[in-house]
Amino acid sequence: MFATKLAVARAAGSLSRRVGRGGGTTLPGRVLTRLAPEAVERLSAGLPQGTALISATNGKTTTAAMAAAMLGPELRLCRNGGGANLLSGVTSALLQGADGAELGLFEVDEAALPEIARRAPPRSLLLANLFRDQLDRYGELRLLQRRWRETVDALPGTTRLVVGADDPAVADLGDGRPGVVTFGFDDPRHALPAMDHAADSAFCVRCGTGYRYAAVYLGHLGDYRCPRCDMARPPLDYAARDVRLDGLGPTCFRLDGPEGSYDVTLGLPGIYNVYNAVAALALAAALGVPPDRAAPRLGDFRAAFGRFERLELEDRGAVLLLIKNPAGANEALRTLAPALPGGTLLVALNDRIADGRDVSWIWDVDLETTAPLARTVVCSGTRAADLAVRMRYAGVEPERIEVVDDLPSAFDRACALAGPGGSAFVLPTYTAMLALQRLAAERGLTRPYWEARA
Repeated sequence: MFATKLAVARAAGSLSRRVGRGGGTTLPGRVLTRLAPEAVERLSAGLPQGTALISATNGKTTTAAMAAAMLGPELRLCRNGGGANLLSGVTSALLQGADGAELGLFEVDEAALPEIARRAPPRSLLLANLFRDQLDRYGELRLLQRRWRETVDALPGTTRLVVGADDPAVADLGDGRPGVVTFGFDDPRHALPAMDHAADSAFCVRCGTGYRYAAVYLGHLGDYRCPRCDMARPPLDYAARDVRLDGLGPTCFRLDGPEGSYDVTLGLPGIYNVYNAVAALALAAALGVPPDRAAPRLGDFRAAFGRFERLELEDRGAVLLLIKNPAGANEALRTLAPALPGGTLLVALNDRIADGRDVSWIWDVDLETTAPLARTVVCSGTRAADLAVRMRYAGVEPERIEVVDDLPSAFDRACALAGPGGSAFVLPTYTAMLALQRLAAERGLTRPYWEARA
């Protein structure tokens, strides 16, 4: 009977792929969950190496793809490479890839983590960061952290927990648990002058006192301590040091870990991608693939779709970086800043369910420091007008702001404004990014995401 239900769900996925509805990344899982509510438990139990789950507000898709690049040569993986990270997406991945796989490697939505971890108790669990995101769906950050705490407390003693030590709310989850692996960024040369005004975890999770930072690297991530109690960044098992950034070019750093030090070259820009890489390296080590084998596999790594994607048109290009909350948007702008003067910036702001209906977060993005550098700012998406108002308050003169509601037209306009040899810099929210990816695939500029990264 269970085999029949699997066959029905697989047929639904096949039909979904034939009609071009996202490659069957969620529909088969929804069908199977309806037919067999115990499917995740049964399918994940058949994986000889169990499952590894990755959750974070920012970077989980890229971190999961990096981990797959490190683990794939040694283990047959079942993974949700298309980015469908709710229960339906994980179920679909198990349905389509569990047969013959050794390890399930899944990125998991922050709010979906408790249920998925309960249904498929992980061999390893990577928790990277928590930022304010989609408050209308997730609630306040403390609520999400409390749910993660309950999830961690319910884990089997055999689960290896890997935590981002630079995030106080995440690092605290590993306190007192044996065998925790920590990772972080440790190069004060790249510290911000001060914490962002929109920082999300500025107060001690234990006593409520404001943290003191020796260095802030991204949002509230950094080297912190509480002046009142003993809460502080724990020692780093895996640390990124001697970090060399090159604008939108490759990034190099030294990974220091228990096994030794290794030089890592990453073909992606930005401090946030260094965090993603160190997280993936720490997880790989926890799963038995040490840095001397894992680190060289990052050399040819390509970003997950839309996270840092270059599109080549006839005589110009476009660079796409996903934004979805203040911390991520600020870091994307920080990465773009050296290349932005005189260029074209397209920001596409949607307020669909997957983006979050509340777009007030754009007022917490530090657009004032970057947006005025662009020659022209094109505003698009379902909330293009709101975005144009925000750009005006950020200091962009009205004559340099264009509102183009239709996203394909806005993309074409931004590329036209970039001119021959130039690049349009595109910052889309989640559903806008998916729409742009479909547009690019239809035009032959890239492959559909479920084919390219599955």
